[in-house]
Amino acid sequence: MRHTEVVSPPQFLRTRGRAPRGRAANRLAAAMLVAAGLLVSRAEVASAQEIRVRDLTIQEQAVPVRLMGYGLVVGLDGTGDRTSTGGRSGHTVRSVANLLRRFEVEVPEEMLTMRNVAAVLVTAEVSPYLRPGGRFEVHVASVGDARSIRGGVLWMTPLVAEAGGEPVASAQGPLLISDGNTGRGSYTVETTARIPAGGILEFDLPRPQFATANRLLLRSPDLGTAARIAQAINGAIGGQTATVEDPGAIALTLPDDPVARVQMLTQIADLRVQVESANRLVIDGRDGTVVAGGDLAVGNAVVSHGVITLTIGGAPTDGDIPGSVHMEAGTPAQEVAIALQALQTPPMEIAAIFESLREVGALAAEVVIR
Repeated sequence: MRHTEVVSPPQFLRTRGRAPRGRAANRLAAAMLVAAGLLVSRAEVASAQEIRVRDLTIQEQAVPVRLMGYGLVVGLDGTGDRTSTGGRSGHTVRSVANLLRRFEVEVPEEMLTMRNVAAVLVTAEVSPYLRPGGRFEVHVASVGDARSIRGGVLWMTPLVAEAGGEPVASAQGPLLISDGNTGRGSYTVETTARIPAGGILEFDLPRPQFATANRLLLRSPDLGTAARIAQAINGAIGGQTATVEDPGAIALTLPDDPVARVQMLTQIADLRVQVESANRLVIDGRDGTVVAGGDLAVGNAVVSHGVITLTIGGAPTDGDIPGSVHMEAGTPAQEVAIALQALQTPPMEIAAIFESLREVGALAAEVVIR
């Protein structure tokens, strides 16, 4: 690997020594374009921090309902559960045998092999106000020894709100799996998937009493955000309509008339509040996606991880040092991520580097690795 020096904008990535060719040149060019885009958009993002109250809160008692189920993914190309009745995934064989019996087809379990079928758990979250016929997204995860469920189709699976309860919904459909990051050392997990609009509610859920809901609950509790929401509500409606109870709840004084109540709640939901972005760095350890919230800058530090040496601040290193990256102190965290990705650093190594920067105090932010 050739030495790569990364300098702060408005300069750009450049290599020392021979000029990069082929795919390496394309990767560096793409990194430069992304960095330039970040510079142009930073001012726009900073000025677009007004968020609607409906996006910051949920109404009292409107807590989402979690659904779950056990099902089968079929149509796999030999990548399903690989054992038979006597093996670790015998539950898959028994599930298929029971499924066939429903269609009056009797097949001895010992005659079944499940290379094209995988047992899965299905989960979802739905609004308590969703009515029968409403659709929602479901997530699927293998519970056997399948190598991959890519290309499979979820067989119709009943979903319950609690173990042993009566089914209230069902899910089925083709699975969708992200291709993820294809860089060096990356991989794509193919034993989890999702089905957009794959679930359908079939029976009414226990519905909360909308008429008695007199509080707004913050999706991410924060005292400053709660105070600004209450101030915006009182400024638009007047009086002491909203009172902060704690960082996660705002009490509302609403009219008794149902029509007036709905009109006021609609007005409140559409109000916009100035919200500061949280100092948080979210890294997907599977596909390498890095999302930086807030004004995140990286201070002086030196991190050596594997073949990568990241230096923030100080004078650039002279000479060709393989895997060495230098950036100026105060460089935004997102641009550090771009530099590491330009070197095809694996996602988990990027996560480890940022976690190290946080631990030594060079990054004042919460690092979330998922």
